[in-house]
Amino acid sequence: MDREIPALMGVSKAILENVIFVHQDESNWPLQDASTLKKKFDDIFSATRYTKALEVIKKLHKEQAQEIKTFRLKLENLQTLKDQAYRLHDNISQDQDKSDALKIQMEELKTNIQGVENKILHTEKSLTDIRRLQGEIKSISSSRSTWIIQQEQQLAALSEENEDTDDELKEWQTKFEERMALLETKISKLERDMNDEDTKNSSLSKAINDLTGEIGRLQAEADAHVLVKHERDSTIRKIFSQHTLGPIPDAPFTDDVAMHLANIIKAKLLNLNNDLQDKKKSNEEHKQFLWGRYLEASTRYSELDGQVLSKVESKKNISGRMEDKESERDAAEKELSKYNLPRIDEKERNLKIEVERKALALKERNYDSIIATKSTEIVNLVQKIKPLQRQKDNINSDSGDRALLDLQKDNLEESKKKLKKIVDEHEDKIRNVLKGRLPSHKDLKKEISQAFGFVDKEYNDLNSKSRDAEQELKLVQMKIHDARSHLSKLRKELDAKRSIMEWKLQTITKISADINMFPKLLKDAMEERDKQKSQFNYAKGMREMYEPFEKVAREHHLCPCCQRAFTPDEEDQFVKKQRSTCASTAERMNMMALGCSSAEDYYQQLNNLHGTYDEHMKLGNDTIPSAEKNLKQLLVDESEKAQTFDDLVSVLAQVKMDRDATHVLLQPIDMIDRHIQKIQELVPAVEDLEYKLDCRGQGVKSLEQIQSELSPLERTRDTLNNEVDDLRDQQKRETEDWNNAQMAWRDIREEKLRALSAVEKFKKAEEDLVFLAEEKEKLTLDEKHLALALGLLSKERESLLQEYEALKERLDQEYDQLAERKRKFEKEIDALETHNGRIKVYLNSKKVEKLSKLQEKHSQLKSDLQKCEAKRKEKEVELNRSKELLQSQDQLKRNIDDNLNYRKTKATVDQLTCEIELLEDKSLSIGSLSTIEADLKQHSREKERLLSEYNRCQGTQSVYESNISKHKLELKQTQYKDIEKRYFNQLLQLKTTEMANKDLDRYYAALDKALMRFHSMKMEEINKIIKELWQQTYRGQDIDYISINSDSEGAGTRSYSYRVVMQTGDAELEMRGRCSAGQKVLASLIIRLALAETFCLNSGILALDEPTTNLDGPNAESLAAALLRIMESRKDQENFQLIVITHDERFAQLIGQRKLAGKYYRVSKDENQHSKIEAQEIFD
Repeated sequence: MDREIPALMGVSKAILENVIFVHQDESNWPLQDASTLKKKFDDIFSATRYTKALEVIKKLHKEQAQEIKTFRLKLENLQTLKDQAYRLHDNISQDQDKSDALKIQMEELKTNIQGVENKILHTEKSLTDIRRLQGEIKSISSSRSTWIIQQEQQLAALSEENEDTDDELKEWQTKFEERMALLETKISKLERDMNDEDTKNSSLSKAINDLTGEIGRLQAEADAHVLVKHERDSTIRKIFSQHTLGPIPDAPFTDDVAMHLANIIKAKLLNLNNDLQDKKKSNEEHKQFLWGRYLEASTRYSELDGQVLSKVESKKNISGRMEDKESERDAAEKELSKYNLPRIDEKERNLKIEVERKALALKERNYDSIIATKSTEIVNLVQKIKPLQRQKDNINSDSGDRALLDLQKDNLEESKKKLKKIVDEHEDKIRNVLKGRLPSHKDLKKEISQAFGFVDKEYNDLNSKSRDAEQELKLVQMKIHDARSHLSKLRKELDAKRSIMEWKLQTITKISADINMFPKLLKDAMEERDKQKSQFNYAKGMREMYEPFEKVAREHHLCPCCQRAFTPDEEDQFVKKQRSTCASTAERMNMMALGCSSAEDYYQQLNNLHGTYDEHMKLGNDTIPSAEKNLKQLLVDESEKAQTFDDLVSVLAQVKMDRDATHVLLQPIDMIDRHIQKIQELVPAVEDLEYKLDCRGQGVKSLEQIQSELSPLERTRDTLNNEVDDLRDQQKRETEDWNNAQMAWRDIREEKLRALSAVEKFKKAEEDLVFLAEEKEKLTLDEKHLALALGLLSKERESLLQEYEALKERLDQEYDQLAERKRKFEKEIDALETHNGRIKVYLNSKKVEKLSKLQEKHSQLKSDLQKCEAKRKEKEVELNRSKELLQSQDQLKRNIDDNLNYRKTKATVDQLTCEIELLEDKSLSIGSLSTIEADLKQHSREKERLLSEYNRCQGTQSVYESNISKHKLELKQTQYKDIEKRYFNQLLQLKTTEMANKDLDRYYAALDKALMRFHSMKMEEINKIIKELWQQTYRGQDIDYISINSDSEGAGTRSYSYRVVMQTGDAELEMRGRCSAGQKVLASLIIRLALAETFCLNSGILALDEPTTNLDGPNAESLAAALLRIMESRKDQENFQLIVITHDERFAQLIGQRKLAGKYYRVSKDENQHSKIEAQEIFD
């Protein structure tokens, strides 16, 4: 309802409560104290709400300004990131171009390498062909030498060289072969018969040998059986004697006796095992008893130890609590040291007495009654002064015109003097600005304004150009800063690569190496590697030749190099030498392989640095000089732009001087123009006054009598006003002293409470510390007792543990001795069982009968063997006769065969000679071996050079690709993502926020200005209505009219203080405290009516509760007439409604007219004191 009713009635809640519906008790609020009046008017004007709105706008403006700073910082950060992203894109583009160029170069190098490889393949093929031909020539030559040697040997071996043809010799060879074939067939038959006899003899011999071996084996087993039985008897005798098992019979034992004695021994073992188990059980019981006592003592020890630890922990907790309490006590003591309780008590008593004294003094002075009395006297004096003042004004009407004429003439002369003075003071400046001209006074403003407009336009243009030049200079300086940073980064990278290269070179070469030594070191490493490889390949080839040499020497018995035949000793020495050389070569090959591998690793390590070296050289020879060149160009641009900027600044400074010189004249010119206008206004006014006075004459009257009556009254009034003001100031000072004394008394009481609280805290901390110290002492005593008991229990536990360990050691030793005796006995029984088992196995195998059978068979086989030997000797005699016959025929055949072989060998030698000549011709057609090898080396060097160039390009290209990947990876980071969009959005946000903030500033100024203007307009309207209503209503002569003064509490603020003043002639007095009760009621009603007239545009309701209270008859009638006029003027307003609550029937009759209302309502009480409302007709 609090929100709905003001909305439905079209006015604010403040208007409803303070203007429309006001209770009688609160109807005089316009003449209450200043704070109440200010609060009411602030509510009516909604000043607090508008002030809060302005504060909100101001706060929002401040927050937006802070956000603008933040956005600007973010924008600068995004600008930096954007520049970095651009640089990364540029780097990627440059690296990509260089990488593409290197790829093209690598493709060309790959084509060249392929061409060189084709040449190398062709050369290697030619070299392989010529070496193959030389190998074939060498092989055929070696074979030919062998055949020549064989030819010479065959020639030397011939008994006689046959001159027959080859066909004749072959025919002879065929006939001899037929005879020899028959003889050989007979010899073969005899040899087969002998072989059969040998086979039969060998089978018989083998059978005899097998039987002999089997008989020997069985005989050995029989001997072993006897030996085992003897060992069995010895073992039984030894066991019985060692363990005192009783008497035994004489050896040897029969099997039954031995079995009986073994059973006795096994029974003894069973008894030993039972004794051992009993001993073990008894030992465990003794040990378990002592161990239980030790565990019981350990348990008690652990309990006591836990109690000791608990006591220690409690002591630690108590110590911590004591430290906390000491800190609290120290803090309370420190806080207590700030207070002096006796001084505080004394100060409290003194302040209490002072407050009571000041309150009593203020009450005794009774300022309000004295001020009210003097105010009444002042009002009476004002009523006396007003008629005199009117008379004086009437008398001085003509004198006022003359005085006005004199004043106007003085003003005219003064204006002319000021005009001349200003023109004289600024004449030189005006001439300088206008190039020596001095126009008339009327044209000065026009000329100076045109000159200022021209120079101001020129200044603005130059200023704009200067700002642009400054921006360009700053941009170049930023680029220089970036270029210097980039150059510094490149130099640092160059130094880093140099340091890395030198460190790696020092690590690889083990010497102090400079980066400039890298090409030489790499070249030396490559040459050393090639040298090692060449030596290794040479040694490997030599080693591969040694093995074939040995094989040729063994197979052909001649030297593989010179084809000289070897004697057996020479051949052995040659092979021995080859083997020793091969062995030494193998060791040397391993060393050379190791050296070759080391050289290869050394070269590869240096070669891996080639990319870094290329990057270093590129940085030093290409990138850094380019960056330095770019920096120099930027410095030149900076110098040019700085010169341009300096020129603009110097011109701008000159133009600014001219502009300032012209601008200085604007204010004097405005003053000159104002004086000219004033002179133009004063001249007609002076002429009119002179004409008027000339027409009316100079009727001057004396004012001494009126002045003599008026002066004492005014002095008395002024004296009373000063006394009232002094009394009010004195009352205010004493009231402030009383308030200050009360505040000091309250402060000292609060300080006393804080001091007492600190004392309580100190005492409480002291008591807690004493209690905790007692607790700690008690815990210390308990800890000592527990520690003593713990020591005794520890000794008892240690003694029990030692007793247990001793008993355990003794019982374990006894048990081990008994167990060792048992183990020895078991071992002896195992040996006896082994003997018995072997004896039993031998008897079960029946090997005695088998031995006798085999001996009979052996004798039979010996007799068969003697018969076969006799038959073989007969066949052997016949075979020898046939062989002697074959040998005599074979000599002739061998001669024929040797001649045929000699001729065949000679033909082979001739054929090999031809083949060698053909191969030599082919070799000559291919070319010289040294020339082909030289070409091959040249092509290999060219290939290595091209490969090195290719690898260098590949390494450089990989570096560029790595840089591109790295830059792309950097661009994929979150900070560079959508940097353009983020930068644009941030810039848009910054600009929109700045524009919005400027709008807020304009809105703030506009609202502030509008509020102040609204307030002044409304106050003027309210005061106008109040003045009109007062003059229409008030019938007294002491107050001309009343008004509400609104004074600003500070320059440029929207807070006002209000006071109701009454105007009497030229005097203006504050109405509060100086008016009568009727005047107070009337003034309050008029102010409410004025407020309603001003603010109640949408609501025509006004309620007056007992408006005639304290009004005399004339004033009540005047009020009724004013209300009638208001009702008359608003009778056509549909929503107008005047509610009057009054006990004054005369007043009701005055305002109750039929043309304005049909009836009124009377409220009365019946005999039961019940209120009732009756509608009454209004009669004229």
